[in-house]
Amino acid sequence: MRNGGIGSWPERRLRISPEKDAIWFEGTTTSHGAFARRVRRTASALAGLGVQAGDRVAWVSGNHPSALETLFACGQLGAIWVPVNGRLTAIEAEYVLRHSGASVVVHGRDHGVIADALRDRLTGVRAWVAAEPPVHGGTPSLPYEELLAAADEDQRDEPVTLDHPCLVMYTSGTTGRPKGAVLTHGNMTWNAVNQAMGMDLTADERTLALAPLFHIGGLNGTVNPTLLRGGCAVVVRGFDAAATLEVIEQQRVSSFFAVPTMLDAMSREPGFGTRDLSALRTIGAAGAPLPLPTLRTWLARGVTMQQAYGMTEAAPGCTVLDSADAQRKVGSAGKPLFFTDVRVLGPDGEDVAPGEVGEVVVQGPNVMAGYWDDPEQTAAVLRDGWYHTGDAGSVDEEGFLYIRDRYKDMIISGGENVYPAEVESALLELPMVQEAAVIGVPDPTWGEVGLAVVVPTPGAAGDVEELRTALRARLAGFKMPRHFQFVSELPKTATGKIRKPDLRTQFTAPEESA
Repeated sequence: MRNGGIGSWPERRLRISPEKDAIWFEGTTTSHGAFARRVRRTASALAGLGVQAGDRVAWVSGNHPSALETLFACGQLGAIWVPVNGRLTAIEAEYVLRHSGASVVVHGRDHGVIADALRDRLTGVRAWVAAEPPVHGGTPSLPYEELLAAADEDQRDEPVTLDHPCLVMYTSGTTGRPKGAVLTHGNMTWNAVNQAMGMDLTADERTLALAPLFHIGGLNGTVNPTLLRGGCAVVVRGFDAAATLEVIEQQRVSSFFAVPTMLDAMSREPGFGTRDLSALRTIGAAGAPLPLPTLRTWLARGVTMQQAYGMTEAAPGCTVLDSADAQRKVGSAGKPLFFTDVRVLGPDGEDVAPGEVGEVVVQGPNVMAGYWDDPEQTAAVLRDGWYHTGDAGSVDEEGFLYIRDRYKDMIISGGENVYPAEVESALLELPMVQEAAVIGVPDPTWGEVGLAVVVPTPGAAGDVEELRTALRARLAGFKMPRHFQFVSELPKTATGKIRKPDLRTQFTAPEESA
């Protein structure tokens, strides 16, 4: 069977619309035809490094066209792409690379330090490739552009089906370690169809690749669906409110995906009201509830706002709330996307009545195959054909979904998912910590931030700055608790389980802050 996965997307666009824009990045525009040829060269270069069907190729960087080139090249080789969060420390990245079994790592200009730290430790990595010259020097990695220049443009078309793995995207771990969600070629394709239909993406779409491409929303919210439709991805390295508005204006951006903190920051820019946003048609917002004032500010500029609910395990689309219902259904996550089913189940496994709270479960061709090398966790969440999200929700009489709480205690800070168990695991590795619990507390800027409640080891000084410094070496910045509290003991149940509801009641307004 010929390649039935996303590796074939650039080739089909090459035949359909070779001269149309596919990628814009820092002043350079690449057509679909040229993009397809670069993907072929990338596949050739990876094959020259020994990559075969089933091998894992990791990519760790800020936003850069090499993300999309390596993703599609892996699809043509039947290999599996592993995007790594570019904000991770070397220790955190090491776990992802080791657990996934990556044999080649492509890294960005700011991530040579990770390569230097892990070269000798990860003997299974055959090659380290620098997408751009590293800014911090260090041991040279293989230069990406030189590899492509020396590669051929022969089309590689390793047979894959919709059930073959396309990528493994790691989510922060609820048990102290990240889990790798295996998204198949079918998951990626059906999500793209869902998103293209839900956001009414067109063949002339110019979507902004603003959110990180190592996150599922950044990759699959509008970018991959736009490329499938034959539109253009306007890629920016990272988020700066003023610079982003300038790109939206100059590049005539018509859509993008963002987390609410980004939208709020842009709406507060002094020039927001005078920027030419006439080409901007629709924005998909997810990762946290969209504040009503922010929603109204963008609606006043004539932009359709679509609040969404999703997760890595669903690639990510589950539900969407169109701006037509946004004010009438404030707080709702909307209704299911076209090819995805969403239910709310009670403890008996039956659908709850409208207004009652239960667990949100999801089913559809966009739902992952399972977790990489973790059959136990896979069996725990994929049951009877439904993915059990661990989120508590309810539906109203009209079928609109509301997320009421998070069974998993996940903290959503500025659109980033932070799992307390992972932070707690890092805290307990420190000699000055005897016990620890992490909860989310309200924050006016980020929506929610972490509060670490710590029982110090007997004799330890209980120094917040010492604790923060030691923890920072183990956690990415966005996972770091904003607040710390030292206590003599943690509230516990009779069985020894920490009573986090008690902590939330006690520490709603922490005294110590960063």
